[in-house]
Amino acid sequence: LSQARAGIISTVEVLKVMEAFVNEPNYTVWSDLSCNLGILGTLLSHTDFYEDIQAFVRDVFSPIGERLGWDPKPGEGHLDALLRGLVLGKLGKAGHKATLEEARRRFKEHVEGKQLLSADLRSPVYVTVLKHGDSSTLDTMLKLHKQADMQEEKNRIERVLGAIAQPELIQKVLTFALSEEVRPQDTVSVIGGVAGGSKQGRKAAWKFVRDNWEELYNRYQGGFLISRLIKV
Repeated sequence: LSQARAGIISTVEVLKVMEAFVNEPNYTVWSDLSCNLGILGTLLSHTDFYEDIQAFVRDVFSPIGERLGWDPKPGEGHLDALLRGLVLGKLGKAGHKATLEEARRRFKEHVEGKQLLSADLRSPVYVTVLKHGDSSTLDTMLKLHKQADMQEEKNRIERVLGAIAQPELIQKVLTFALSEEVRPQDTVSVIGGVAGGSKQGRKAAWKFVRDNWEELYNRYQGGFLISRLIKV
């Protein structure tokens, strides 16, 4: 990917190499593939090829997703749990039909208190239902945030809210970022999630930061959070 970004080789060559990793079992390798495909997705989000790259993600990640399944198997280690979360989140965001349906089913049971999601499945399920959700999905997530008694769960929800796709709901998330519901040090995570969620989110987050620059700058002064905000 570094060579493709430098213009030395074609991005097609990168995609061909990625296809060779379908039987890869290692979390670190999949994490790298996921990150690189995320970069390509961002670059292609303004082109007609965006849906093609999403289809490519589904093709590359679905075999490992089927092998891992949704539930832990005996003898699995910590990295297997991380890999499952990574793969299911990637497939869910890319609109993999079976993953989306199962995520919605499990989310419903979680919200109703019938079967709570394990910690490692919450982020991928949340991000999947939000990416393909509506205003009621967002309202449910904000309700879960309000009810959460652990800061870890609040942060987990804050990081994924930006996955929501509709412009008016993106604005609602950005307004929420500056509300008293979110700790000042966590506001950046919410805005960053919006910026990384979609091309509409990126534009909206950039406008929001400019419109609210004075408040954000006064809040963080010259600290590392202001530089992180600009970076995201």
